[in-house]
Amino acid sequence: MKRRKERRKIYTEKLHEKRARLRVHLPKELRESAKMGRRSVLINKGDTVEVMRGKHKGKSAKVQKVSHTKGKVYLEGITLRNARGVESLVPFPPSNLKMVSMKESAHRKGMVRGE
Repeated sequence: MKRRKERRKIYTEKLHEKRARLRVHLPKELRESAKMGRRSVLINKGDTVEVMRGKHKGKSAKVQKVSHTKGKVYLEGITLRNARGVESLVPFPPSNLKMVSMKESAHRKGMVRGE
């Protein structure tokens, strides 16, 4: 597909379709312990992730907020200060994150916590 059409497809998607784009990489250890055949899982509030790219590379933090509309993940403790001194959370695209441990929930019933 052309870039323009691909971008338009992302911008005009319905919320349940945008949610599917919020997947995070699963390392081999977690994949084996969770007995999953997947390389990625949907991210949830309360999961612990590690930043793989960018200015905050190497930092690991708990997920504080997930924005389905913007397609971004906000992590605890990683903030920016603006010119007025107001701190705000840094948005991360889920493709730049790697799962460290998962919070147990109903839809992840068969998975084991990776701590």
